[in-house]
Amino acid sequence: MLHPDRPDFALTAPERQRSRGRIHLGVDCPDGRDTRIRDIAEAGPLRLRIPRHSPGPCEAILLNTAGGIACGDIFTVTAEVAPGADLVLTTTAAEKIYRSDGPVSRVETRVTLAAGARLAHLPQETILFDHAALERRFEADLAPDARLLAFEAVTFGRTARNEPMTRGRFFETWRIRRGGRLVYADSVHLDGALSAQLARAAIGGGGRAMATLLDVSPDAEARLERARAILDANATEGVAAAASAWNGHLVLRFLSPDPDGLRSLAQRVLTAYRGVPLPRVWQT
Repeated sequence: MLHPDRPDFALTAPERQRSRGRIHLGVDCPDGRDTRIRDIAEAGPLRLRIPRHSPGPCEAILLNTAGGIACGDIFTVTAEVAPGADLVLTTTAAEKIYRSDGPVSRVETRVTLAAGARLAHLPQETILFDHAALERRFEADLAPDARLLAFEAVTFGRTARNEPMTRGRFFETWRIRRGGRLVYADSVHLDGALSAQLARAAIGGGGRAMATLLDVSPDAEARLERARAILDANATEGVAAAASAWNGHLVLRFLSPDPDGLRSLAQRVLTAYRGVPLPRVWQT
């Protein structure tokens, strides 16, 4: 762009300052009963809050003090769960991904579960604004007898404004390894006019919200009928949901044109499937 009074002088926009958030959490179970924090590291706008300790699992809540993720931000979360430890990892609220004029935001989560460890990864949903660009990746390395339950949900456009996604980018990648061997791989690539793509029967069937619940545990496949019974008992009009199991894991998929209906169903299913209430932040 040229300066209006100096045609020979080019103006360049200053490079924006971007957020680089990082959390590392390590937990262990020294007495074989109660999970304790071993180490925490925080950087950028990401913070970790630990409610008052009570016997049993450790609950950790991720907080983004920036209030959302803007174009080009990079957030990384790593967690190490020691032998026998039990961790619940969640977020304070839905995460907002703001409009981008080009740069892609990246959110990466990498977890390691040692022998007998448990992790329930239960973030609240991600909301993409029109023209948002997000690449999200979840990786887990599990010991053969570790137990992972992971949930991720995404809403395309702000429902209060009935906002369509005329353009956007959403790439999501899951890679789960057990005993060093890849046992689950899943990728979603949506780029361009996202609302129009999701309206197609072969892609989204008109849905504007979707979610995945993954159970990777020694008895996951044996829980398939129970999962289907929970879905049947909590069937919600306008929300499609189904369960399948193979290769030592179980997957539940949710798809709906109504993000609130999907969230409500997911809450009931998660509570019934886990057999314990969701973290309190889900209910506020």
